[in-house]
Amino acid sequence: MSKSPYLIVIGTVAIDELSTPFGALQTVFGGSASYFSYAASFFTKVGVVAVVGQDFPDEYRKVLSEKDVDLSHLVTLPGKTFHWKGKYEADMNSAITLQTDLNVLLDFKPDLKYESTPEFVFLANVDPDLQLRVLDQVHGSSLKFVACDTMNFWIQNKRASVEKVLRRVHAVFMNDGEARQLTGEVNLIRAAQMIHNMGPEYVIIKKGEHGSLLYSHEGVFLYPAYPLESVYDPTGAGDSFAGGVMGYLAAARRVNLKTMKTAIAYGTIVASFTVEKFGLEKLREVKREHFDKRLEVLKKICKI
Repeated sequence: MSKSPYLIVIGTVAIDELSTPFGALQTVFGGSASYFSYAASFFTKVGVVAVVGQDFPDEYRKVLSEKDVDLSHLVTLPGKTFHWKGKYEADMNSAITLQTDLNVLLDFKPDLKYESTPEFVFLANVDPDLQLRVLDQVHGSSLKFVACDTMNFWIQNKRASVEKVLRRVHAVFMNDGEARQLTGEVNLIRAAQMIHNMGPEYVIIKKGEHGSLLYSHEGVFLYPAYPLESVYDPTGAGDSFAGGVMGYLAAARRVNLKTMKTAIAYGTIVASFTVEKFGLEKLREVKREHFDKRLEVLKKICKI
């Protein structure tokens, strides 16, 4: 057994293929757990709970090893790694999925073997039944905070399981379209309130280039996106955003409205770097001090 990091993520580690108006790549290191863990590692140690196939390149594993990322629960199974192929056209806020090959993800059954329960857990965008399997394994007095992500496919096809997850987490991340789909409510404030009533104390709605919305019983918080002159690859922006948020919270070792607001600010900044190059390329170039510089810019923009 390995010592549990303060923060773990269950999600996908993938080999992507994508094209944007700025170019096309046949192989890109992707996956929700990859983006999340790299982003979170700027703030704290993070453990990855995921599966890859025998085709997973060593160079990708080394990318995560650059940071304080625990790979003891990155399982290798016979077969091919999860593969996603997509493209972005004029609307860089929406990805067009061309092909999804689950591959070894079909046989993945997470089995956590940590000495103690992690304090912070993020359930990235995977089958909600897998999320529930992890939730059944993380409990006890040391567990402080659990957050989850989801997507339109799970809301449409496994709604009952999604609702079970929501009843057991402290926070949920989803985009505006998913929030509207889940609730049937067009107004995002009302949609966030309805999701809050399903269980999560904090509801974080991602609005792409329009920033994010935080809803809790203490009130509503709106935060803008960082103004960028160009966006090369939006893939992983939401996962990087969540990684920044959860990484900051895990480093702070506490969650309240004040720390959540600061965490969302940092998550916004991390995501702003992610989209400036393909995959994890830009995040590999930056340091923590770069985040603080952009945060000062946003503070000036928001100051009345």
